Amino acid sequence: MKNIMTAVVVLILMSTSLLGQSSFPSYYEQNKFNLASPSVLKFGLYGYDNPALLSLQPSADLLFTWSDRTGEWNDLNQWGFFFAAPSFGFSVVNNKESIGTVTDFRISLAGGGDSFGIGAGVGWSSGDKDKFNRSTLFTLGTYIRPVRYVSFGLVGFLPTSGLGEGAVDLGIRPLGNEIVTVFGDYVIRSNKQPDDIKWSAGLILEPIDGLRITGRYFDTDIFNLGVALSFGNAGITFRSDFDKDGKHAYNIYGIRAGAYDRHPFKVFSKNSKYVKMELKGPLRYRRFAFFDYSTTLMELLNQIEAVKDNESISGIVINTSAMRINREMIWEIRKKLSEFKSKGKNVVVYIDRADINVYHLASVADKIVLDPAGSLYLTGFILGRQYYKGTLEKIGIGYRALKYFKYKTASETFSDDKLSDADREQYSELIDDIYKLARADITQSRRFSNSEYDDLIDKGFLFLPDEALKAGLVDTIARWNDMKDIIKSFEGEKKRFVRPGSLREFKLPGDNYWSKKSEIAVIYAIGVCAMDMGINARTLVKYVRDAVDDNNVKAIVLRVDSPGGDGLASDLIASTLNEGKGKKPIIVSQGFVAASGGYWLSMYADTIIAAPTTITGSIGVTGSYFFNKNLKEEFGVSTDFVKMGKHADLGFGLRLPLLGISIPDRDLNSDEVIKVENSIQSLYHKFVTKVSESRGLSYENIESLAQGRVWSGFDAKQNGLIDMIGGLSTAVKVAEERAGLKEEEYDLVEYPDRGWFNFGSFIPGLLGIEREVEIEKDPIIEDLKFRLKYNGHPMPIMPLSDVELLKE
Repeated sequence: MKNIMTAVVVLILMSTSLLGQSSFPSYYEQNKFNLASPSVLKFGLYGYDNPALLSLQPSADLLFTWSDRTGEWNDLNQWGFFFAAPSFGFSVVNNKESIGTVTDFRISLAGGGDSFGIGAGVGWSSGDKDKFNRSTLFTLGTYIRPVRYVSFGLVGFLPTSGLGEGAVDLGIRPLGNEIVTVFGDYVIRSNKQPDDIKWSAGLILEPIDGLRITGRYFDTDIFNLGVALSFGNAGITFRSDFDKDGKHAYNIYGIRAGAYDRHPFKVFSKNSKYVKMELKGPLRYRRFAFFDYSTTLMELLNQIEAVKDNESISGIVINTSAMRINREMIWEIRKKLSEFKSKGKNVVVYIDRADINVYHLASVADKIVLDPAGSLYLTGFILGRQYYKGTLEKIGIGYRALKYFKYKTASETFSDDKLSDADREQYSELIDDIYKLARADITQSRRFSNSEYDDLIDKGFLFLPDEALKAGLVDTIARWNDMKDIIKSFEGEKKRFVRPGSLREFKLPGDNYWSKKSEIAVIYAIGVCAMDMGINARTLVKYVRDAVDDNNVKAIVLRVDSPGGDGLASDLIASTLNEGKGKKPIIVSQGFVAASGGYWLSMYADTIIAAPTTITGSIGVTGSYFFNKNLKEEFGVSTDFVKMGKHADLGFGLRLPLLGISIPDRDLNSDEVIKVENSIQSLYHKFVTKVSESRGLSYENIESLAQGRVWSGFDAKQNGLIDMIGGLSTAVKVAEERAGLKEEEYDLVEYPDRGWFNFGSFIPGLLGIEREVEIEKDPIIEDLKFRLKYNGHPMPIMPLSDVELLKE
């Protein structure tokens, strides 16, 4: 980056070192419509003044401006039209004088970021070009913003005939924000004439959002005063210029439309809107770059947080129809909505067919609206497992469970046919916590007693609209299309519905903050722990290491939603995070499940945060071994081999087409069983030791919590396996406080990217299937394939297929 910056600056300076007569307007003439130097006020003149500034342009915008310098205000003898989009600008400037008329055109491109950018442009002219001494003009520009207090711009002009010039500008913000900006610029030209302007200096004040007052003095003793007023997606500018005797000379006028800008008129829309949120489908952690219209958890939480203090928002209305969100995320959303309500704002939730999880979310609302043809299905909660012992026997696959710890029951999926006593014990405690949490939240919101709630679940369970209304479970019956009328009757006045993305919090330009903001990195470790699938540890570790080493990243939040898997993958990420301890705060947010290898990922954090019903713990190691009994023979397949090494044939056997998995011909022998057991015991001891050291508890204490035992977030907080109850937004707030960013602006950056697009989402359409989500992989098959890949290996893992069942 330093080499690029140096090269750009040298090129621009070289363009200004030539002697002779310029064949284009001077720097100050070209920027006659500007209120200030290019790099200090918003994004300059849309690339016409300094093309590099286009890389800061947030969205499409246009400006029409004109001067009465050579006529009346409405003569339009001198005008400019400027259009900009991110990294692209097009400009037209017309100049009519007594000698003729010339129109200058310019196209500019740019690239860069908050701290540095470069840009180039090409200009040409039409009309009386010779009279105005015009030729094709190339521009090269850059800006450098090393800190939020300073902006430095440099631009060079290179005509195809004649000689070039350049200009440098400098802006200083003593408060580090847009309220006060002091600026100056200087023209670099070897053939200056006595009357040429060499430099200018000025001041920009923005006492309230969107009202900008400017003053600028030139070395020839002329000066101007200007004002710009934003209305949001439009704005006006006005500037008066004065000669060296202080007499008024002419005015500049401007009208802007397009990109959103902060403005001072928020008070006129106070409490006039409801934010409309549609929660159809799954809630993801990351979305694909293209053709993916799903909502992410972070996005949704940030939207609720952002509108909490928005004066124009009086409430949120939520459509839960076809919502597919697991109960941990539901708890996080519900918690954030409760915070929103604490600001005196309202929540209205529409439901059509709701189970207990959807109703748990809906119960936070001030008003629950049930569809006239809808229903409530409040059956309570259940946790269970599927078993495939009989299936394996029927198809001729043998199975050896390598289980040595009481609660480490992952292998029981294929070795048993019902819940073991250990599973029944730990599942019962989990389901008890889940039930109590929902009951506490729902009874508090709907003003039921515990016994009334229990009766609704046990004696009612299925409620049609009239029954739900009579029972006090909902407040009114209506369709989603009727929600505006429902809210009008509730609020006493009509409210306008807006989508979150249309609000100013998500459209504001970044010109209030120069340079790159400090960052909190949110890194997602989602799925089975493996090197090249699931969490993709081989790739993920690069993001973790970069975040640890990047001085601009002030804290790391690792979001873990994983049942474990390969101990190598877990340890690779965990040890890399451990290297960052002491350098910056490292916070773990546990999602629906962060158990076994998922807990291994978490254990070195400065703070571990989990939801009340997060499935965590499961500190233990297990293994399994599949082998052929008579499947191969049923298929009419035979195998043969030669080998060198006593155990070389251990994984050799039938290769199943399509599934891409192999079934070994034989079971482990007694020596091999002993060897595998020793490796499982050794890894277990290592796991317990690492947790003991990282959590500051004795080995005996952790051992009493281990043996593969799963814990809810509630219980894990009590026994010391986690530190706090909370969600992803809680983790970000903790990271913010620990990093000293509470009073500073910062950016949340999320890693890793999910990719360009999901090809699987196109398959239903290609097959003529009407389906709005991609074809999902079967968890049972994925579990089997993963276990066969690591057949006989020790693994800190929960049963993958069972985790999917637990989410339902």
